[in-house]
This record gives sequence, structure tokens and C-alpha cells, in this order.
Amino acid sequence: MPRNDPQASPARKYLIVGPSWIGDMVMAQSLFITLEQQYPGCVIDVLAPAWSLPVIGRMPQVRRGIAVPVEHGELAFFKRRALGKSLRAEGYTHAIVIPRSWKSALIPYYAGIAVRTGYRGEMRYGLLNDIRPLDKNILRQTVQRYVAHAWPPDPVKAPETPYPALTVDQQNKQKLLAQFQLKSDRPVACMMPGAEYGPAKQWPPDHYRQLAERLVAEGWQVWILGSAKDRLVGDCIAVGEHRHNLCGKTALVDTVDLLACATETVCNDSGLMHIAAAVGVKVHAIYGSSTPDYTPPLAPEGKRLIHYRRLACSPCFKRECPLGHTDCLKEISVDEVFQSIVAAH
Repeated sequence: MPRNDPQASPARKYLIVGPSWIGDMVMAQSLFITLEQQYPGCVIDVLAPAWSLPVIGRMPQVRRGIAVPVEHGELAFFKRRALGKSLRAEGYTHAIVIPRSWKSALIPYYAGIAVRTGYRGEMRYGLLNDIRPLDKNILRQTVQRYVAHAWPPDPVKAPETPYPALTVDQQNKQKLLAQFQLKSDRPVACMMPGAEYGPAKQWPPDHYRQLAERLVAEGWQVWILGSAKDRLVGDCIAVGEHRHNLCGKTALVDTVDLLACATETVCNDSGLMHIAAAVGVKVHAIYGSSTPDYTPPLAPEGKRLIHYRRLACSPCFKRECPLGHTDCLKEISVDEVFQSIVAAH
């Protein structure tokens, strides 16, 4: 697709309504990078859940993140209207609404933004004035659908999608290493065994435990990263020396800096998978109920390795296996993942 001529366009100031899941927010950085390439000097502000703002702060393309004071799924019409009106003085020229819900378009509308772009969704006529059809046959990947907002409507082919790249805070990294007494005497393999969406995306904990055991025997150390919800699973994996369960002990943004210490990562299709890819560490991504055709780790070929069985029942996109066996995950063997890690070392 041709590059827009920045000389032919006035300075742009974007308000972007970001997605509510951390993996999607990382993928949205590809849109921010594209806008910056298309319109050098443009300003990009992002509306997002408060918990995601520190990660957005690691995206150099974004001037600031603005917290949306509502819970996930909450309508909160009056809160959205008030926030929109409070943003009118910012003088935004363009809005991009990534979510497809009606309520997500309210804030840009009440902010009085002249051009409000988004896909056709829940009867958003009027709230948006640049409504686009979503051709899923052309825009197959989630990241392609995000990046296409930066281009004219009705794409004839999928746009190029630059890889997300999060900034690492070296000072915070050193602080975390000292806080948890983590050493660099062995290569680091990070494991992220959680997946917020549900168990149909989670490789069995015992597979992770066996993999950690084999890696430690091979001279590695293993750090397990995740939220407090993953702490018990982390305890199951971190049995023995050179294994550190950090689940629930760090803030989400801290994982950016800890992953920067790793040589390899093993993870489910999750938000932390997308963070790892955006940090630049090699990702071994395990897919069960979802598919890498839709949400692959956004990294060059040499920095990602996909483990996916493509069973007849896959992908089902369910939170729990509707057949009750999760063979799509169990059939990915520990030896397969182990060999893919040690083969390069």
C-alpha cells in the first residue's frame, strides 16, 4: 500500500480507544507504529483500562495513556460522556475505536472529534462517521484488522504489520534482579503457564514441570511469570533448585523487564506471549483452543516457534474443552518443546 504524503495532510492528533485485553493492547502498538510512519509528528493518546497504562508507557509512539474509569463490560454512559466532554479541549482531529461495541464509541463522540473511525459494530451510526466493513477474508489476523484503521477503507490486501517493540527499563530490571535474588550464572528460560481466557488455552501444568526439570538438568534456570491466579500452578512447576516462581509477586509491567533477561520463553497463547514477543526474546508458543493463524506472536521467524496440533476439533475458541479431553494441548509433548529449546544452544 502506498504511503500517505504527510506534506499533504495537516498535523494529526489521535485519540485511540484501545482494547481491554493486554495481548490485544500489545498488538495495537503495530497500529501506533503505522500511524507514526504514515504521519510523522502526529500525536497519539490511548484510552485504556487503568491497569494497562504502565505497559502503554513502554510504547514510544504514545504520548500518554488515559484511564477509562469503568469496569470491563460496564456501560457507565454518564462516566463516558463526562470523560468525552473533558477531552474536548485537547483538540483531537481523529479518533480510532478499536473495540466494536456501541459504548466504546461514546467518548470520541462526546469529545467532538471530527473524524471517528471504526468497524461496523453495534449500531454505531452517528457515533462513528467513518464506519468500515470488516472483510475477514482479507484481514485474517487481529493485528491486520488493527493496522488497517490507518489506511483507507475497503483494503484489497492485508496491510504490512510492523512488530510491536516495548521499551525495557534497565534500572527497574536491575532492581527486580536484586529484589528476587536472581542471578545470571545460568541461561534463563521464562515460563508463563497462565491464560486469562481459560483452561482450554493452557498447556498442562505437569508438562511445564517436566520441561523445567529437564532444562535445569541441562544447565538452565527457570523463572515462572504470571498473575496471582497462576501462583499455585507456578508452585507446581518450581519444584527444586534453579526454579523461581514469581507469579503474583510483580506488576504486569515488571514482566517486560524480567523477560528481557531471558534467552527463551515458553507460554500459552496469552497476553504475556505478546509481551515476550514485543520484548524480543525467543517465544515458544503453545496453542490449544485458539490458532496461530489468528493471533500469532508478532516476531520475526527466528524469534518464534509455534507448537500447534491442528486437530479436527481445532480451533474451537472455547474457554473449556467442549469434548472434555484437551488433546490439542496434551498431545504437544514435553520432549518436542524441550528439543526445540536446546537445539539452538
